[in-house]
Formats: sequence, C-alpha cells, structure tokens
Amino acid sequence: MANVMDVSTPDNLQYQFFPVSSGVVQFKVRTPNDAHVALTMAPQDSEPIYEIMIGGWGNTKSVIRKNKTRPDKVEIETPGIVNGGEFRGFWVRWDGGVVSAGREGESIPFISWADPEPFPVAFVGVCTGWGATGTWKIEVAPSAPTAAALYSPPAGYPGAAPAGYPGAAPAVAPSGGAGVWMDASSGQVVPGAVVGGQDCSGEPLYVARAQHEGAMLPGKLVTSHGCAYVPWGGQEHGKGQYQVLVGGPNNWVPVSGSNIPPGAFPGGESEDGEPLYIGRVRHEGSITTGKVQPSHGVCYIPFGGQELGFPDYEVLMA
Repeated sequence: MANVMDVSTPDNLQYQFFPVSSGVVQFKVRTPNDAHVALTMAPQDSEPIYEIMIGGWGNTKSVIRKNKTRPDKVEIETPGIVNGGEFRGFWVRWDGGVVSAGREGESIPFISWADPEPFPVAFVGVCTGWGATGTWKIEVAPSAPTAAALYSPPAGYPGAAPAGYPGAAPAVAPSGGAGVWMDASSGQVVPGAVVGGQDCSGEPLYVARAQHEGAMLPGKLVTSHGCAYVPWGGQEHGKGQYQVLVGGPNNWVPVSGSNIPPGAFPGGESEDGEPLYIGRVRHEGSITTGKVQPSHGVCYIPFGGQELGFPDYEVLMA
C-alpha cells in the first residue's frame, strides 16, 4: 500500500522535494491557484527541470515548462481546476520523455508534452505561490519499481482474454520485467498503461498490441480513435480489441538495423513465429510506437494509413 505524505506549502514558490523511484506521482491538493510540481534529477530547484503548473494565472490555465524558459512547452485553459476550499486529486507521469498530468480517476491526461531530449527524474517537488498557500496529500509508494506489477484489473477489464485472443490470459512479460499485457477494447486505457509517445496533435500514444493475420503485432493505442493500430503488409490496421502494456518498463535505447540489444522487451511475434520487439520512431511531429522485426532490420510504425519502416529507432528494454 502507498503511504500518504502530508505537505504544507507557503506562498513563496519554493519547492519542497522528495525522492521517487517510479514514473508517476499521485496527490491531492487544496489551494486557490498555482499548484506547481517540479521533476528534477536532484533535490533542488536547478536545471534540468520540468515544471507542471496547475491552475496558474488566477486559476485559469495550466502549463508545462522546461528549464524555466519561455514560451511554455504546452499551455491549456483549465478554469477552476484547483480549489482553495476542497482537495482536488491529480497525477503527474513521466515516461520515455513524455511528461503528462491528469485528474484523479481519469486515465487521459489534460496536458502532455514529449521532450525530444529527456533526462532521468529522481525527485519531485511541490510548491505554491502568487498569493496561494497549499495543503497536499502525496502518495508515496514504498516499493515503486514493482508496485505496478501488483495491479489488479478493475471492473470492465476482465483477466480472461476476449474473442480474438484464444486461450491468452494476460501474460507477465519475460526477462524479469514487471509489465503485464491487459485486454481492452474500443479505446479503453487500463490504469498504469505505458505511454510510448505522442501523436502529432499532442495526444499520448500507449504501447499496445493486437492480433492480425496470425501475428501478434506491437503498435499504438490512440484513445480518441477508439482503437489500436498495428503495422502489417504495408498498411496501418485499426483494431477495436487489443492488449495494453501495463506497469511495464520505460527504458528506450537507440538502435540501428538488426542490432537488437540483449534484454529488449518482447512484444509479440510474426505470422512465421519470429519474435517482435517494441520500437518507436519520431516522424512528422509524432513519437509513434510500432513493431521491430529483427530479420528486416527496421522498426515498422502504423502512420497515416501506412506501414512505414525506419532503420534507426528506439527499442523498449525490459
């Protein structure tokens, strides 16, 4: 069970830091405006730093900022998102360079940004300011790296595989990884799903896989489309039933050609039985996940109705 840490923040914009070992922090905060969350490598307000400012500018908008520089990376209107008279719950996640924040109980973030030059996050800081004090209840997992493996599916995400996945109960990934493949459909996102990248629109893309023509193919889940997409036969194929990677790793390493490093995370297999891995590629403003087929020496992504192959890509490690 997670422990809850109570923190009070004065009206001084000075962060109070605590260490984290997972890729997400969940909290409740009571403040009239400007609930700021910092993600850093050290317990101090210094670069590199991500700042997620929730309810800034008089509780009218929220932003993501890197290294104190403007313009902000993302800015969205969020009128009344925090409240000085009641606790509001949120989560902040960092995964594979994608920084996002969402409301408690909602799996889709209200703000998200993919950093092309990410850094490892080891500390989280919280503060308030601009006329606001804050009271925080922050969840701290005692063994965060393995906490995700203890995930049990809520109602609506049965453990038994649906039609199309004959005999396939959610399988724990090999190589000691904590990731579990969970069945979902129609755009559903299982809590704790691994964010692999983001679409051109800024929408997060989740690591998913689906069956097609006798193969189990890694691809991307686009929740706003209500389906996952997998690449096969030169085309992008939409799948209303799919599996989502939950609680898995978020370590991506650059790869070229067929040089798959030992410990790469298995993602499926081709119709011929060849193991497939999970890769991602930056393409036309997106970071898109897809399948790595070692015998072809490329990562294939589903994009714009096509299957596109790239010899330089990143692969997900277990």
